[in-house]
Amino acid sequence: MQGRKVYVVGVGMSKFIKPRGLVDYPEFALEAAVKALNDAGVSYDKVDFAACGYVFGDSTSGQRVLYQLGMTQIPIINVNNNCSTGSTALYNARAAIASGNAECALALGFERMKRGFITEAFPDRTYPLDHVQAVITDERSWDKNTGNAPQIFGNAGIGYMEKYGATEKHMAMIAEKNHRHSAKNPYSQFRDIYTLEQIEQSAKVFGPLTKLQCCPTSDGAGCAIVASEDFVLKHGLMDQAVEICAQAMATDSPKMLGKENTEWAGADMTRKAAGEAFFKAGISPNDVQVVELHDCFSANELITYDALGLVPKGQAHKLIDSGDNTYGGKYVVNPSGGLISKGHPLGATGLAQCTELVWQLRGWAGERQVADVKYALQHNVGLGGAVVVSIYKKANTNKSDPKTSYNPAVEARAITKDDFSKAASQNANRAEYMDSVGVAKL
Repeated sequence: MQGRKVYVVGVGMSKFIKPRGLVDYPEFALEAAVKALNDAGVSYDKVDFAACGYVFGDSTSGQRVLYQLGMTQIPIINVNNNCSTGSTALYNARAAIASGNAECALALGFERMKRGFITEAFPDRTYPLDHVQAVITDERSWDKNTGNAPQIFGNAGIGYMEKYGATEKHMAMIAEKNHRHSAKNPYSQFRDIYTLEQIEQSAKVFGPLTKLQCCPTSDGAGCAIVASEDFVLKHGLMDQAVEICAQAMATDSPKMLGKENTEWAGADMTRKAAGEAFFKAGISPNDVQVVELHDCFSANELITYDALGLVPKGQAHKLIDSGDNTYGGKYVVNPSGGLISKGHPLGATGLAQCTELVWQLRGWAGERQVADVKYALQHNVGLGGAVVVSIYKKANTNKSDPKTSYNPAVEARAITKDDFSKAASQNANRAEYMDSVGVAKL
């Protein structure tokens, strides 16, 4: 059941940065939330439900962020769904609106990470992917000196190559595209352009994957404000509103523990979620113009073309050869630069994808704008596993302009005290909390 219509009325994000511990999560998460509220033109008082996503952090970190905007006693939930955490927060916020339990909800995703490969946070207890490790060990091998994620996604790419004839060059071409796209995104962690040869010759990580085909660890945040149709009409937001016309979440099927390499990375749950989303939206992949998908490694973008139905089964590499995954082709995939170049703060990624697609549908994206966008597709996956697939369209064809003095889609500015004042609760009682803990530096 879809329930009531749900619209994204405000989005915002911080610039993704290297995880050096120079900025703490209350600061960059507050930045994303303030930007999203300012984009919607509403204060935190209008929000009656919030879902906050992060993977690495103590419980109730979401409250620690949002209390800076006011202690309004709304329900706040904290979610952790591995790399699909940001979209899981959005899924919960959308569900609150669709079900009639809220009129305006906030979805926030953030992450403060460590440098290097992601390792098990709790080595004293069962690892959630121990069963996948066991299967890969039996079918291939497991290198204890290499990160878990590169081996799972790298083996998925190897399996696709062996079965369908894709090559290592195709994966390098994906990375070249995404690095090229990121050069026009002011929020990207990396904005350097590389030649295909430079990507192929960068340090080997695992199998066909080189360093420049792997996403970096990152710090950052993203946020979306979602609302009901009544709320949108009441506040005059229809011209900037973007409808979530379909959204589906799925988890792994038994195929994950089979002998098919691509299934170890969750291809089948993507297949299921995509099928449900397209059915709910009443469209096919051919109706989509722009896609933000989970390219944590170039191998995953390769297998996801197939799993999302962008190409017939086994023909992902043909989409790359034809140039139909970039500007001038059938789809523009990851105009933001994707995870490979924009960065991948786990909890923030899903909301950053949403932010980019909302900007694209509004026509705000400047040099990275995709022409004639009618439908946008989002894919955010986490091993272990969960995936969220969302389809967006503009609520109407009217033009909308930013409510801020600049276009946030093409310029990554820090928030000001005035920005904060407009976004924060107008209830005078919030001063008590501000005085006791202070607000992140502005």
